[in-house]
Amino acid sequence: MDVFSQFIISSFIFIFGAAIGSFLNVVIYRIPANLSLLYPPSRCPVCKHRLGKTENVPIVGWLWLRGKCRHCKTPISPRYPIIETVTAILFVLVYLQFGLTLETIAYSAFLSWLLGVSLIDFDTMTLPNALTQSGLMVGLGYQVIRGWTGDNLTEQFMFGIIGAVLGIWLFDIITIVASGILGQPAMGGGDAKLAAMMGAWLGWKLLLVGCFLACVVGTVIGGGAIALGILSRRQPMPFGPFLALGGAIALFYGQQLISLYTNIFFPAF
Repeated sequence: MDVFSQFIISSFIFIFGAAIGSFLNVVIYRIPANLSLLYPPSRCPVCKHRLGKTENVPIVGWLWLRGKCRHCKTPISPRYPIIETVTAILFVLVYLQFGLTLETIAYSAFLSWLLGVSLIDFDTMTLPNALTQSGLMVGLGYQVIRGWTGDNLTEQFMFGIIGAVLGIWLFDIITIVASGILGQPAMGGGDAKLAAMMGAWLGWKLLLVGCFLACVVGTVIGGGAIALGILSRRQPMPFGPFLALGGAIALFYGQQLISLYTNIFFPAF
């Protein structure tokens, strides 16, 4: 494929990803508040003005409004266009790595789930069952489709099941051990469900890579926050964003990291 065609396809995918990011903004705000995702339509939370078509265009709408409601001039958080832009970039990165394939569609959905649940966890310290469970089922559905098209349906389905079960067991064990050591709950139940969702999509090997990266990054950032006085030693910190970051890195670079680890510690194999 020539560079021009690649650019055109990437541009369309960027626009589509931005639109999905706009929907994620709705999901992130409304699911914790137990609000409908469809009604009422997007509107200013202060004056209740319903956003018009031009105002609701991802990224561009916020820039056109200069970050303020057109009617009451209430500032609109820059987080909205940032999420739209990040989603769009992730979609393009998935396409550049996997091409026009089933994997691109599936992994774009997977990263959308990760972004949504991680930001909800950051805001509310909760990981909604509605998202982790639906993400798990869609992940297993993807494995079924992948196995059916590759004539290895049972093997691929078990690939997702084993990853999901390992995710639950791994974090349940970590929670029990860490809670016993600390004398207080160390993790919420949502972390294990998120790990199960990741396992359904990635399989057990990449799940372990993602969880290891999440623990490393979480330890460094958490330790730094405690050292700087931003967090106290007993203050809870959302782990979902670190899991999501680990899962995203494992998706793109997990196989390379596994190969690097094997070459360093088991060169004979």
